[in-house]
Amino acid sequence: MKEVISVRFRSGCKNYYFSPGQLTVAPGQDVIVETAQGPEYVTCTQGNHTVEDHQVVEPLRRVLRPATENDRRSLQMARAREKEAFAVCQKKIAQRGLEMKLVRAESSFDGNKLLFFFTADGRVDFRELVKDLAAAFHARIELRQIGVRDETKILGGIGICGRPLCCHSYLSEFAPVSIKMAKEQNLSLNPTKISGVCGRLMCCLKNEEETYEELNRKLPGIGDHVTTDDNMKGEVHSVNVLRQTVKVLVETGDEKELKEYRVDQLRFNRKRHKSQKNDQRNNNQEEKELEKLEKLEKQEGKSKLDDN
Repeated sequence: MKEVISVRFRSGCKNYYFSPGQLTVAPGQDVIVETAQGPEYVTCTQGNHTVEDHQVVEPLRRVLRPATENDRRSLQMARAREKEAFAVCQKKIAQRGLEMKLVRAESSFDGNKLLFFFTADGRVDFRELVKDLAAAFHARIELRQIGVRDETKILGGIGICGRPLCCHSYLSEFAPVSIKMAKEQNLSLNPTKISGVCGRLMCCLKNEEETYEELNRKLPGIGDHVTTDDNMKGEVHSVNVLRQTVKVLVETGDEKELKEYRVDQLRFNRKRHKSQKNDQRNNNQEEKELEKLEKLEKQEGKSKLDDN
């Protein structure tokens, strides 16, 4: 077991462990910690506590001191420098005609390093840009190309649900998301309706995936033949996954009638064909857009953001 505190860098969502040494640190307290890039100003999210050894990424770096007023002034100066660096970098990018979009500039706490995040469709030769920035700021310069998910995580925004974006407010890592999840939840497969602000599949598709998988296992597929508890045979017209009810087109004499049953009132072979039927309902244009969206998901890769 090791004693640690949890801290968060800037507005990031991921927590990191640091050794408090002889200090007692309270949640919400600002401290200066040692990182591979030098000292950094962070906020404690969980005070002194112990964790298992395997939960700690070695080497476990230490807390240097509680933040002082001088540290807070230094932080303000670093933030002001970031705004200046962002403006200068944008100007240099335009002067050199580089096909890249600057997202954010970050300054280390001690001012010895400037990190620039940008997006681009392909590889960009920014070697001359690095020289320009190094000459302007007399600091170590790093340019890091990120994907559109990371860009949205940095900038934030409001989702179609009306709430702040999950990736910006609490998600520490991006979970893999696929078209299959939308099919499992019986959502419209129109790409514009299942894509987030970033243009990729919405992260929240992952949130209820396990619940829908479990509930769907108990239901027949649309078009399946079932037998009701009053020994009537019929064909499944529609299902309500959350209510666990099924609408069945049953034969009553020479006529057909649509009736609703609880799933426990039906007998059927538990085989699912819903995904295939959903595929058939999509037009060719939507199919092409879905394939493009899924391809982009695979190309996105791992997040390039690293707070520490």
